[in-house]
Amino acid sequence: MGMFKEFKEFAVRGNVIDMAVGIIIGGAFGKIVSSFVNDVIMPPIGLLLGNVDFSNLAITLKAKTAEAEAVTLRYGVFINTVLDFIIVAFSIFIVIKQINRLKRKEEEPVVEPATKECPKCFTAIPIKATRCPNCTSEL
Repeated sequence: MGMFKEFKEFAVRGNVIDMAVGIIIGGAFGKIVSSFVNDVIMPPIGLLLGNVDFSNLAITLKAKTAEAEAVTLRYGVFINTVLDFIIVAFSIFIVIKQINRLKRKEEEPVVEPATKECPKCFTAIPIKATRCPNCTSEL
């Protein structure tokens, strides 16, 4: 029974749920990026390079026969996948950078001064002092 209780505590902990939501959203984001690369970025690049469809670019290693399909190196699909990765990695980098920037602002504690300045001799003295140790003036 103890193991079930530990698993329940683990499963309903906020980090696990946040991770699950992140994975689901990440999968959907990956589909969006793939569509963006394949349907928005690659057609203009292919047009600039002379009506090239990157997904069809391949090197045939062995021609198709009656018994077997052609053996090809589909480097155009690989180029699309690399672009997908670069866009996803850059997007995640930007998001993490912004989150870290916000965390740094939250984490900066307000430090109360430990010393104050004597109005007569301008030396630093402890904040609780009632008399300056240098010029002996009352504060």
